[in-house]
Amino acid sequence: MKSSDMINRLLFGTAGVPIGCKERSSEEGIRYVRELGLDCMELEFVRGVRMSEESAKKLKPVAEENEIVLTAHAPYYINLNSPDIEKIPASIKRIYETAKIADFAGGYSITFHAAYYMKSTKEQTYAAVKKAIKELIGQLKQDNNKIWIRPETTGKETQWGNMQEIIALSQEFDQILPCVDFAHLFSRSVGKINTKEDFITVMKDIETALGREAIKNMHIHMSGMNYGPKGEKNHLVMKESEFNYKGVLDILKDFNAKGVVICESPNIEEDAMLMKKYYEK
Repeated sequence: MKSSDMINRLLFGTAGVPIGCKERSSEEGIRYVRELGLDCMELEFVRGVRMSEESAKKLKPVAEENEIVLTAHAPYYINLNSPDIEKIPASIKRIYETAKIADFAGGYSITFHAAYYMKSTKEQTYAAVKKAIKELIGQLKQDNNKIWIRPETTGKETQWGNMQEIIALSQEFDQILPCVDFAHLFSRSVGKINTKEDFITVMKDIETALGREAIKNMHIHMSGMNYGPKGEKNHLVMKESEFNYKGVLDILKDFNAKGVVICESPNIEEDAMLMKKYYEK
């Protein structure tokens, strides 16, 4: 059973191996996620893709047996608009390697922070990101790797990746869809995007531009969030944050969204279970 076949509802899980898991391996993390009654886990490659093909292939049957859907987060050292020309192929390679290893593990979707504006205009940055993504998709098609590639909505105005930019990029390529980090939308707007009406607008924008299929195939990040005048500062436990996570879950329910909700709070499994319990109630 492929990961994508298991997504007939909204699944909740952790960004990485849960904190309470004694053995710090992805394999044991998957089993522990199942023990907790959660449904998915994101492989965190944030410091580099340090998993071999062999290890990834071993994860696949473990995930299938435990009915856990896997996603992956690419390394943080990615900037598809770097002024240092040599850093762009290196960034593409990091996303490609994440997609390759996640696919071997039976993963459903990968996400990454695509770029910084640096001294470029928004239009120039979009063109640079689009060019790099076109190259990446070409490489994946050669491998027949059909995993979803998801640029993530970012938490600061200095980072490329507002909702409109990511929707526009998703319209250009058939293997690209957004990773919607609602806490990032909240912090990027300096706390303004935080009502049910705001979340309805986000979902309607996605549905209008990308179709109902995009609502039935979502990759979502959630966490508590601390922000300042320039946007995101750091992740918080949900109950310590002003971020209206319940409002997001209400709207996801109203839209009958399907896909994965990955918790990135500092207490990953606790807040993942908090969200799942609230959503199912």
